[in-house]
Amino acid sequence: MRLSLGSLAALEAKMNEDSLMSLVERFEKGEFKTMDLITLLTAGLNGAGWQGDADDLLAAEIDGGPLGAARAAGALLSVTFGAPV
Repeated sequence: MRLSLGSLAALEAKMNEDSLMSLVERFEKGEFKTMDLITLLTAGLNGAGWQGDADDLLAAEIDGGPLGAARAAGALLSVTFGAPV
């Protein structure tokens, strides 16, 4: 998964956030909803070339269930905004 600038801009709009940092803080504070996870994961998957949408992801079985989805979202944010390696 990867987040492009375009997908980040779309995330801000879809998640009704005023800034990129407020979006990230939402996840850091654990103040996200299940649809926030779906929206973030869909954007990350689309950024990597997946052609599906949120409905496809809602119907998918995710290894680890909701906690696995949250871990994947956290990893995506960490890779996107973490310190360079």
